[in-house]
Amino acid sequence: MIAILKAGVSQAQVDNLIHWLESQGLKIHVSAGDYYTVLGLVGDTGKIDMDLLASLDIVQSVKRVSEPFKRCSRDFQPQDTVIEVGSAKIGGGNFCLIAGPCSVETHEQIIGVAKAVKAAGANVLRGGAFKPRTSPYDFQGLGKLGIEMLTEAKRETGLPIITEVMNINQLPLFDDVDIIQIGARNMQNFDLLKEVGKLHKPILLKRGLCGTMKEWLMSAEYIMSEGNEQVILCERGIRTYETYTRNTLDLSAVPMLKQLSHLPVVVDPSHATGKAKLVPPMALAAAAAGADGLMIEVHNDPPHAWCDGAQSLTPEQFADVARRARAVREAAL
Repeated sequence: MIAILKAGVSQAQVDNLIHWLESQGLKIHVSAGDYYTVLGLVGDTGKIDMDLLASLDIVQSVKRVSEPFKRCSRDFQPQDTVIEVGSAKIGGGNFCLIAGPCSVETHEQIIGVAKAVKAAGANVLRGGAFKPRTSPYDFQGLGKLGIEMLTEAKRETGLPIITEVMNINQLPLFDDVDIIQIGARNMQNFDLLKEVGKLHKPILLKRGLCGTMKEWLMSAEYIMSEGNEQVILCERGIRTYETYTRNTLDLSAVPMLKQLSHLPVVVDPSHATGKAKLVPPMALAAAAAGADGLMIEVHNDPPHAWCDGAQSLTPEQFADVARRARAVREAAL
């Protein structure tokens, strides 16, 4: 349920109403806009008399949120969520470039790539320390050592870092990680979602391989229901019957999610296509569709990458894509 307050109400009036609603056992989310304030009511709203609430002098209107996801609903919060990490901003018209190798391999590799992508305009450095792989015999990542190397790259370049967590037990290693990634295979790992919901740092939630948009948003709701409202949605392609690409990039999700939710939406064309030659056109298409950012795999030597070299761009290719994507995004605004 949401209550839209009239323009010009005093803070004291708002505080009194919030206090009364909280006394009914509800949690209140406040979204203050330029012209009106929206109170989001979370909990057993069945005990609230909608007519009584609507009759209050400071209340303009009251309505129930029909979607099963509440906190991430656009009705619940009309304004875009903007997430700040260091000097980077994601959402609300800001365009963020996240770039780096699929996996951290060596000290020289991650430091070199970090410096290159920063020079090309990247705002956040990505790199896999723990790698979910289809085959148990493939490289699984350097683990703790990989995070330590990422942290050193952060010190060297000043770029915030993002890397993927695989399970709850790994979370103590992520204290120095700026954005925690929940991968596609863990989109509905509800125990993990609830645990990262207790943290006070941004969470990038990738869409599951066969996840619908509603299921994806419900996963975001799990995180937000625990109090962490810093959620970034990442479209990375879904599994279809197509075999020429690794996955099928669903760019319709970008404008659709913008209607449904206030959360920022970024696109990962690398995992979506699995082919380096397809990354640039899909990156530009994502920028034109209104994405709040791109997540692109960049490697200094793709043919010899330990993981996913076929979909990785060189630093020079990334610099070209970054320049063109920003131009497209500016034109699309």
